[in-house]
Amino acid sequence: MAMPSTVPVKETITAAMSRWAAGLQFTDISSDAVYQAKRFLLDSFGCALGGFQQHDVAIALDVLDEVAGNGSATVIGSGKRMDPVSASLANALMIRCMDYNDIYWKQDPSHPSDIFPAAIACCERAKSNGEELIVGLVLGHEFEMRLCEAAFPGIRERGWHHATLTAFVSPIVAGRMLHLSWEQIQHAIGISASRHCTLGAVTAGKLTMMKNTVDPMATQSGVLAALLAEKGYTGPEHVMDGKEGLTHVLKPEWKLDLLTTGLGESWRITDCGMKAFPTEALTHTPISAVLDIVKAQDLQPEQVSKIQIRSLARAADILSDPSKYDPHTKETADHSLPYVIAAALADRQVTPVQFTMDKIMDPRIRAQLKKVEVVADPEIEKVFPALQRVIVRIDTTDGRSFNKQLDYPKGDPRNRLTDQEIEEKFSALADGVLSPEAQKRVKETVWNLERVGSVSDLMALMEADLRKDKSRKLKSRSKTTSVRRGNRKAVLA
Repeated sequence: MAMPSTVPVKETITAAMSRWAAGLQFTDISSDAVYQAKRFLLDSFGCALGGFQQHDVAIALDVLDEVAGNGSATVIGSGKRMDPVSASLANALMIRCMDYNDIYWKQDPSHPSDIFPAAIACCERAKSNGEELIVGLVLGHEFEMRLCEAAFPGIRERGWHHATLTAFVSPIVAGRMLHLSWEQIQHAIGISASRHCTLGAVTAGKLTMMKNTVDPMATQSGVLAALLAEKGYTGPEHVMDGKEGLTHVLKPEWKLDLLTTGLGESWRITDCGMKAFPTEALTHTPISAVLDIVKAQDLQPEQVSKIQIRSLARAADILSDPSKYDPHTKETADHSLPYVIAAALADRQVTPVQFTMDKIMDPRIRAQLKKVEVVADPEIEKVFPALQRVIVRIDTTDGRSFNKQLDYPKGDPRNRLTDQEIEEKFSALADGVLSPEAQKRVKETVWNLERVGSVSDLMALMEADLRKDKSRKLKSRSKTTSVRRGNRKAVLA
């Protein structure tokens, strides 16, 4: 009797990714990738310290004071120790909320440093050192950036947000930092990704605080999933490439080989960009071009009759819809191409200062909004994403015209921020939270991260040592937390 033939079962893509992640060691990583990881960490710490002073973070921290458990993970700014799931959400929101951290955009956009807090929180739980943290930082960029390259067209063009991708990557980072087996990491991916697809509505039309919160929530999801997997919880192995998985549901074309081909031969983190402006990524090149013209020609707002921005169709659609010509929130303003160009013309800079409510409603800036015209250019579409080209024309009231084409902005890997510029950005954002002495300690420690014996020691440097008048709410929250802690002790006693 003939034996029935057996068909070998093809390994899922999440298995291949998990095997590689579980085996990755610090000694495998190139010196340039290690260097870039430290640059991105210092930049992210600066963004987090700036974020610590924002209203949406204050709200989130108040809620976490109520619902989070005690734990081993440190919250930036407050210094409070929370469970790693809650701390990863708090710290990721701080990094993300000003829209000032890193940026990668191929088929899809993403901000891979949103995942850093998963690595940090899980390193603290595992009592790991700086070398291990570097592994986590590099690992997150590797798979987040590869996922951005894998969908044709990108999922953002199909109405989904890139937090959908982060939910696949954050459990890999968290799982590796917790020293899970590759099988456990694969289960963690299935747990997180199967319940965390994010609608593009958060970045379309009038924007809210959720614009900067969905990716931190996807990071939080990965940490929770890894902790569940550590205890034996299971998730679907086919969540990416199987029936009703990511590629089946979102369609049409995916090149999943891009997720694993050449792993370890080069490092994606060395190709990631950094933000010179606290705004949506596609605004950076037009901001740079407008500032170049305005400063070179010494143009005053009243001399300008029109500014035309020729860019991608998505810039004309998402960044220049009617709500973007009348922004009333920080979230809408920093995703409004008309607003950021108006601010660049009126103030000759685009910094966090331009996104206070006083500035957003400043009559001098608002008077420039209707001067901005955004035109979708099919020729520019053809060269994206290799180039983020814009063509800017500024017309003056006396009949002159000035033109400038730029192919990528400051902060792009082809025009990087220098180490000094990253340090200056860090200090500007840390002002009011860390003293100059504390800032110096953080910088020195990050630049020597591979020699740090404890990630918790690093995170202890991130506790605020300054309290300005604008931080009274922060003081109040600390007092409330102390009372709650006291009440808990009383109950336990």
